Amino acid sequence: MMLRKAIILSIGIQFIILSGCAQNSKPVKDEGNAKPAKEQSSGTRNRLAQASSPYLREHADNPVDWYEWGPEALEKAKRENKPLLVSIGYAACHWCHVMERESFMDSTVARLMNENFVCVKVDREERPDVDQVFMSAAQLLTGSGGWPLNAFALPDGRPFYAGTYFPKDQWVRVLQQLAAAYKTQHQQVVQQAEAITKGIQGQEVVALAPGSSKNFTKAAYSGIYANWKSSIDFKKGGFSRAPKFPLPVGWEFVLQNYYLTGNKEALAAVMTTLDAMAKGGIYDQIGGGFARYSTDADWFAPHFEKMLYDNGQLVSLYAHAYKVTKNPLYAEVIRETLAFIQREMTSPEGGFYASLNADSEGEEGKFYVWTQEEMQQALEEKPARLVGDYFQVKKAGNWERGENILHRESTKEAFAKSNGLTADQWDKLLSNAREKLLKERGKRTRPSTDDKVLTSWNALMLKGYIDAYLALGDEAYLQTALQNARFLEKNMVRKDGRLWRNYKDGKPSIDAFLDDYALLAEAYIHLYQATLDVQWLTRARGITDYAVAHFRDAKSGLFFYTSGLTGGLVVRKMELTDNVMPASNSVMANVLYRLGEYYDHPPYIQMSQAMLHHVAGEVSTGGPYYANWANLMGMMAYGPFEIAVMGKEAVAKSHQMQRYYLPTALFMGGKEENLPLLESKGVEEGTLIYVCRNKTCKMPVKEVQAAMQQLLP
Repeated sequence: MMLRKAIILSIGIQFIILSGCAQNSKPVKDEGNAKPAKEQSSGTRNRLAQASSPYLREHADNPVDWYEWGPEALEKAKRENKPLLVSIGYAACHWCHVMERESFMDSTVARLMNENFVCVKVDREERPDVDQVFMSAAQLLTGSGGWPLNAFALPDGRPFYAGTYFPKDQWVRVLQQLAAAYKTQHQQVVQQAEAITKGIQGQEVVALAPGSSKNFTKAAYSGIYANWKSSIDFKKGGFSRAPKFPLPVGWEFVLQNYYLTGNKEALAAVMTTLDAMAKGGIYDQIGGGFARYSTDADWFAPHFEKMLYDNGQLVSLYAHAYKVTKNPLYAEVIRETLAFIQREMTSPEGGFYASLNADSEGEEGKFYVWTQEEMQQALEEKPARLVGDYFQVKKAGNWERGENILHRESTKEAFAKSNGLTADQWDKLLSNAREKLLKERGKRTRPSTDDKVLTSWNALMLKGYIDAYLALGDEAYLQTALQNARFLEKNMVRKDGRLWRNYKDGKPSIDAFLDDYALLAEAYIHLYQATLDVQWLTRARGITDYAVAHFRDAKSGLFFYTSGLTGGLVVRKMELTDNVMPASNSVMANVLYRLGEYYDHPPYIQMSQAMLHHVAGEVSTGGPYYANWANLMGMMAYGPFEIAVMGKEAVAKSHQMQRYYLPTALFMGGKEENLPLLESKGVEEGTLIYVCRNKTCKMPVKEVQAAMQQLLP
């Protein structure tokens, strides 16, 4: 805070903190500010027309002289002694589009930007390394962050000012004041940049914890949930705040806690959350799939963008919860969400697209909301009345502009009973109505699709398909997972072990980051467990070995987000805290531990233990922002089960076992494979199941139920 105060005073700029598509704060609508349509382009397009990112291409008709982040922009800034203006966003971000319409399409504003700055547009999804540095600057200065993120930096990349969304008049004032400060108070601006840079670099100093890295106890693990309780909303689900993000990795930990400790309150918290999300407006009641977050505490009003990473993780979470509860609602959510992914976010080649926009026709959510009249026109009288009641449709609307966000307050069974219908009658009526409404909605102007393919996000969706297959037994889900895995192998994995980050228009163009390596390795491990095809485990190990060689910090044992210091960025960041996606370091620590167990390779396990040791203090108090680390602590504290299934029916019987929720089980087997635990376990006839712990196996059994009995305490 003292740093922020000193910086504000040094150049006399008052911070205007308006949250945009903020990750941790509610977007603020500036109702007095008009949302004009785009100005007519002069017919010329700027250099972003050649960008790989659909988000950057959306800015190709701006009169702003945009550059992509890279040497060309940095060299121009140095040559002309102009500060960098770095504007960061993503295709599905509502307030990014608002700022573009208000400011970047305005020729007067663009002239002010072009004359005084070298303007750089960044897609945070393609270049998260750039986003991380400038987001750190924004958080140091303002205490919060979000998108659009607009930062200003010296020609060498050191930031000296940052904020999020600015209405046009405020944006013009910021541009004028910063341009004047750079010219007339240059030394103060440099001093400010130095202070911010030191602050960002200081965030990457990891305090190495003393002592042993192996002391992860059951008592320490149990205490984590106790520290979470006060932040859980046991009535409405999620965490006690607004806006509400799903944060799937947090609920994965709570579910694991139930499995390991028998804590029924933890299971109730997970079920309340999953039930409420499935019934809420955050879930697309007509087309399936989840929006990014709810702006309120009731899961009612979403920010309507749909992100691949949310839906991939949520499919996995609902699949795991279904294994525990066999709740048909969870199976329904899985099937509807994957139908949405297949219908709207899967490329012909088998890659998964990044996101769907929140906006269509210049309005947020317009594609998804309904008036009562629209529903009545789409359906016959009785279905319209019943479906309208079920989804809480009001004549005056339940949201803005007299429109309705579809959500439900009762279960299918309770609604059918209260309306004199059998469950089967209501299910058939509702299914037919939803099909008609989906067809009618398809006639509307669709939100744009960001059709780039990202390795890490595809890995999450790949894992989601695997988890859905193991939970529901639908062979089509496994085939889709294999198709995606083959797509990634063909297009994202290079011969020397390196990965690409992105794929668009038939080619990749950006080197991968740590999350790409970690999440793809994790997905391959899960694909091995589903298929018992050792090639996927071998590939997971190869990816991991490359990351260890090129991303690992020898001093701390943790991993940098990038394989080197990219030109113009002031620091190599380390991603330690879990958020809407698990942190790349927490994923890598889990991968190393699992591979160490599979291959009986102590160095992997030791690396994983050392990583967890350095963050163990934060794990106990950090809530969902260390949830994936907490999952790893549970695995270490209780020890994994090593389950070897050998013989002709190995895959089938492995699948039968994996229909149960077994979060600490490592499945292996099939034919004779090059894994130490499988040595001397081949069988000539039939199938044998070995349940092992700490490399010590119980007597082999032939039937799944007998093996499950061996898993009991």
